[in-house]
Amino acid sequence: MLRRWLRISLALSGRLTRLKERLAQRQPGNTDDPALIWAAVAVVIVPDPDSILLIRRAERAGDPWSGHMALPGGRRDPADRDLVATAIREVVEEVGIDLSPADLAGLLEDVVPRTPVLPPIAVRPFVFLPAARPELLLNPEVASARWVPLGDLMEPGAHHPVHLEVAGQSREVQAYQLQDAIVWGMTERILTALVHELT
Repeated sequence: MLRRWLRISLALSGRLTRLKERLAQRQPGNTDDPALIWAAVAVVIVPDPDSILLIRRAERAGDPWSGHMALPGGRRDPADRDLVATAIREVVEEVGIDLSPADLAGLLEDVVPRTPVLPPIAVRPFVFLPAARPELLLNPEVASARWVPLGDLMEPGAHHPVHLEVAGQSREVQAYQLQDAIVWGMTERILTALVHELT
């Protein structure tokens, strides 16, 4: 009972209130392209201080995102009513957070891979703003998880080019440097879109 009261009583910061107002105006695009496999990720942001949930995917053979920093999410299941349901289901499965549709603030632009070696997947990022920081319960697909203050993403110098070894080749990519973690690829693009909405 107390936990439910806290979820209702905690107010969003001014920054998150403005984000919610901006995202409420965005309409989702269609998902009719048969050449694309659709997936959804959850951009879970909590107050006090405003922080976003990032996970490190477990090392798995054959997974092109093995070991990467990411947002919780995954491919749409035929049983999912829509991509919002996909995001909510994946968050429960991966990190044990039971999000409510009432926590949904809106969505960011869809993202697709920029390299032909990855599957033809399209990712729809949904932003959720629960009123309290829930406990995490990680499943074996997730090696670790952390709450990253939004201020860390917006610090000068946090976002910059880095050189990485990808599939045996050296590549320069845009990334966020977060202490011992590098966030790049589709997750970097989603975070950059989020930062743009916050500024």
